[in-house]
Amino acid sequence: MSHPTDVDVATRLGALRREVDGVERAWDHRVEIVAVTKGFASWAIESAVAAGCRSVGENYAQELISKREVIETLRPEVHFIGRLQSNKVRQLVGLVDVWASLDRGSIIDEVAKRAEGARVLIQVNTTGEEAKGGCLPTDLATLVARAQETGLCLDGLMTVGPTGEPPEAARPGFRLVRNLVDEYGLSVCSMGMTADAHIAIEEGSTEIRVGTAIFGRRPVKG
Repeated sequence: MSHPTDVDVATRLGALRREVDGVERAWDHRVEIVAVTKGFASWAIESAVAAGCRSVGENYAQELISKREVIETLRPEVHFIGRLQSNKVRQLVGLVDVWASLDRGSIIDEVAKRAEGARVLIQVNTTGEEAKGGCLPTDLATLVARAQETGLCLDGLMTVGPTGEPPEAARPGFRLVRNLVDEYGLSVCSMGMTADAHIAIEEGSTEIRVGTAIFGRRPVKG
């Protein structure tokens, strides 16, 4: 199965940028795009960087490790956005620039131990889905304090909208996380994917994480 060319990816990224900039909202900050390259081979990172997108997102430790060569060559800003296991942190040090899915004290401690002063986001679960990572909003204060006490650079918060629901269903959770970002005086509000990015932007997202709109459908595993 052939994959999109660099020109295809650049065209899609350009269209996405115009769409993002065109969303009416009560915010004047620039919304950054993290190109989610999980599920795609190294060509996706190469194409994203060639198109001027310097931030890529990966969900799985082993997949990210398998892309080490292209990452070390091109040096994109790598965001680890999947559920993180403590025993994988050591293997990812040096590859990850932003640990975007910290959601419990033990993983905060492990990242602080292995990647001193690293840039991190705390993931908040606003949907109540057990399959999703993220801390409960009521547990956030404890984790914010822990991240700061361990010397990590806490940039902001991250969340994921509900699975299998229309985009509008994500709005209450997105609004909550935006309010929490402001309450704690943080700068990054990472929320919104391909389907619900426009809702996230309306609610104050500073960073959307998009894959299929840039690279097409992910290959079926099997």
